[in-house]
Amino acid sequence: MLIETRAYARAGLLGNPSDGFFGKTIAITVRNFGASVTLYASPELHIEPQPQDTNVFRSLHHLRDAVSTLGYHGGVPLLKASIKKFAEYCEAEQIRLPNQNFSIRYNTSIPRQVGLSGSSAIIVATFRALMQFYDVEIPRPILPNLVLATEAEELGITAGLQDRVIQCYEGCVYMDFDRDTMERQGYGQYEPLDSRLIPKLYIAYNTDLGKQSGRVHNDVRARWLKGESLVVDTMSAIADVAREGREAMLRQDTKLLNELVNRNFDLRAQIYTITDRNRSLIETARACGASASFTGSGGSIIGLYRDDAMLNRLFVGLRKVNARVIKPYIV
Repeated sequence: MLIETRAYARAGLLGNPSDGFFGKTIAITVRNFGASVTLYASPELHIEPQPQDTNVFRSLHHLRDAVSTLGYHGGVPLLKASIKKFAEYCEAEQIRLPNQNFSIRYNTSIPRQVGLSGSSAIIVATFRALMQFYDVEIPRPILPNLVLATEAEELGITAGLQDRVIQCYEGCVYMDFDRDTMERQGYGQYEPLDSRLIPKLYIAYNTDLGKQSGRVHNDVRARWLKGESLVVDTMSAIADVAREGREAMLRQDTKLLNELVNRNFDLRAQIYTITDRNRSLIETARACGASASFTGSGGSIIGLYRDDAMLNRLFVGLRKVNARVIKPYIV
């Protein structure tokens, strides 16, 4: 039995990053890029490393670049952590697993360290493969929690639920992480939206080497936990951007959606340090007439464009700052 599963890149459209602060977001899956996992029965449990997991390098500079983009251990720890969390979930739920082993390997086309959630895509695909192999059904609202716990508890990655929810649900989803709801049922309210309501979107991502994500939230989280009014009020305003965006999408109010995308980033910039490299992506896109905000923690941007002439300006302008532009394929 050969099992193949996939999960796709994701982009936060509105409300990012309020998901980690009991806020609201709208996100999409970006099927232009994906992670796949292949699993098949074998005598022993075997995790097959990929070329990016190698400990052999062409040079000192090759090692430096590999560690900068992939971290110190490549993707194998993601598989190990996912398998461990899956086993713990089944034990906690008193699901008896048959005594059968497997070999597993992953592959990914998602650009690394540019805020498109490559790591969580590998984890989601791994969970899907394990669920199929062992014939275990994990409720869809619960699966994002397990993916997040895999990253946070096993690998020390700081993140929110948004990425994992959209990668588990796919398409376009409005998410409300209201504190009372989260504490009562353990997950938020997730509302799939008709992707046909989405106007013309572009995504641009940095083609230079990125840095490992999961660190940019730490200072803001500490300030939020202390109740710093600037952070608390700004995060609430970012959540409101998603709420207004849902209503604007349903009315197909493209003008307001453009304004909300820009407002999302401008609010974020009030409490987060924005690097010159990331700011140049935003400013270049806006100079072309498009709206622009981060898809995640930085390294890639998303926004609305009006027509092909504007899209062409985005291609040309962002290429000059070492960024590639794509039209996201959502469904």
